[in-house]
Amino acid sequence: MSKYIGEKDYQHGSSERTGILITNLGTPDAPTAHALKPYLKEFLSDPRVIEIPKIIWQIILNLIILQIRPRRSAKNYKKIWTDDGSPLLHISKEQVRLVEEQLSKEFPNTVFTLAMRYGNPSIKSSLNKLQHQQVRRLLIFPLYPQYCAATTGSTFDAVSTILQKWRWIPEVRFINQYFEEDLFIKAIANSIKKAENEYGKPQKIVFSYHGIPKKYLLEGDPYHCFCLKTTRLVREHLNYKEEDVMTTFQSRFGSQEWLQPYTDETLKKLPNEGIKNIHIISPGFSSDCLETLEELKEENKEYFMEAGGTSYEYIPCLNDNLDHIEMMKYLIRKHTQGWKI
Repeated sequence: MSKYIGEKDYQHGSSERTGILITNLGTPDAPTAHALKPYLKEFLSDPRVIEIPKIIWQIILNLIILQIRPRRSAKNYKKIWTDDGSPLLHISKEQVRLVEEQLSKEFPNTVFTLAMRYGNPSIKSSLNKLQHQQVRRLLIFPLYPQYCAATTGSTFDAVSTILQKWRWIPEVRFINQYFEEDLFIKAIANSIKKAENEYGKPQKIVFSYHGIPKKYLLEGDPYHCFCLKTTRLVREHLNYKEEDVMTTFQSRFGSQEWLQPYTDETLKKLPNEGIKNIHIISPGFSSDCLETLEELKEENKEYFMEAGGTSYEYIPCLNDNLDHIEMMKYLIRKHTQGWKI
């Protein structure tokens, strides 16, 4: 049997199409320990995420972490689960639907689809659908504004591993970051202005990004620099002073040092420094998810208020905001130039 996968019902001379694969990190199928275990196993088995020798890490993962963490994580997922299911998956589907709907006349020969790096719909299943629709030009669009090996790099690994097994490889383009795009900076700034119009201007705006181990930075990952630059570009767009904003990093786990300052520890200290009125935003996430809805909006608010804070407002992710969808459309147009779309 051939190790290369061909296309079902392929006929010579069949029409060629362009495929747009929009991806995000992923979500469990349900807020239960049973659903969390395979999801976490897939996520935490990714060598881009955990850079520890595989034989050592698999022992720790299977004998310790996967025996404890699924139950803990399930409790947190239950707090954010909605009638539509996972917020991340629901929002991501809506993003793809809106982009496809608004580009349908302009991109009549194009297939739009969604995939999650971990969980469902998987990158493999979504790529297979595109393969059997005679996609010969493929744009991969990971919804990570700032490049990071653990997210964007991991998506590239997953896509390339699957394409290696295809008999007919399409022409491939890959969006590896977009935090410097004017439309992205403007969309983040608009979210901040909207919150200020509703709640008033705070003493400080905290930009909280998902953290990574510090050693990844020291070994050449540019993510930390890209996060700092994102904050600066938004601040400059808003004409704010440096002291009006700060950058922190959230969602660390394990005992090793991660990027600092840590969001939770910072929020516990700010009230004692006279900063008691803040807005917090997470420009590294394109859709609200566990890390924003549970960790930032709820857990970290408790830390801040218990430490003496008086006002804490969480600014939602860009989600399916009109200016976010416009930015996504712009990037798709930009990266498909010269293709038959």
